[in-house]
Amino acid sequence: MKYIKIKGTSLEVSNIVMGCMRLNSLDVREAQRHIETAIAAGINMFDHADIYGGGECEELFSKAIDMKSRIREKIIIQSKCSIRNGYYDFSREYIIAAVDGILKRLHTEYLDILLLHRPDALMEPEETADAIRSLKKSGKVRYFGVSNQNPMQIELLQKYSEERLLFNQLQFSLVHTPLIDSGMAVNMQIGQSVDRTCGTLEYCRLKDITIQAWSPFQRGFFEGPFIGDMEHYGELNNMINHLAEKYEVTPSAVAVAWLTRHPADIQVILGTTKDSRMLEGCSGSWIPLTREEWYGLYKAAGNMIP
Repeated sequence: MKYIKIKGTSLEVSNIVMGCMRLNSLDVREAQRHIETAIAAGINMFDHADIYGGGECEELFSKAIDMKSRIREKIIIQSKCSIRNGYYDFSREYIIAAVDGILKRLHTEYLDILLLHRPDALMEPEETADAIRSLKKSGKVRYFGVSNQNPMQIELLQKYSEERLLFNQLQFSLVHTPLIDSGMAVNMQIGQSVDRTCGTLEYCRLKDITIQAWSPFQRGFFEGPFIGDMEHYGELNNMINHLAEKYEVTPSAVAVAWLTRHPADIQVILGTTKDSRMLEGCSGSWIPLTREEWYGLYKAAGNMIP
């Protein structure tokens, strides 16, 4: 497992993260086994959100590992808040209450990382920054970040927050590549040249913000996996299968390796509840794809390399 040192912090995180969005589909014993499998594979970071299972996933996680100090000290727990019933909320009152609820469900005194889940168009940055300040001072949250935000949204909040925003969780996979598309086709009159992210990838690298890739196997928003989908991605799957044979791994590992090969030190969030699939994904942590292979996969996914 490859680990990433987060600059300016004491955090050293695995580049593969166990996502807990569907954890409540397991019973306590199954969840315990799944978490222990992740830890044995070298994963030290676990991603939650207050909306996952309406809080059930956080509760189940704490029951499954019994949140004993000897275990808690070895793992990094991240959770997210801001998505409510049909709207987003960055108000101080909501964020403070949301974190209290998260801590109660997880049976822990602190979160290692809190992310603001989806941008709130009605954000008052001074108020949101005050919530961050309060959570840091109280010891309830150690580090902070955002999710699904562009550079100017981050800059607006960072202007008022003395706590550096360290993470940005974004959808990114071999078949969802807006983060790099326009950079591949600068100044060309084609759809790929349209900058849909405002230079988010480059901005995060400049600011030492770690990108966390969610839905690494999905096409579209939640339209199903692209691995094995020969109808829509035949050429891509043929190349993935070829590389899987070369590196003696599964296709899932190749899809993960395409992300981890990027020099931005991207973390990949695996949301599976199957032990075998998680271990397959972990195999992509260190695969040294060549430039030719990396660009070849990008092109096979239907993109232009001018």
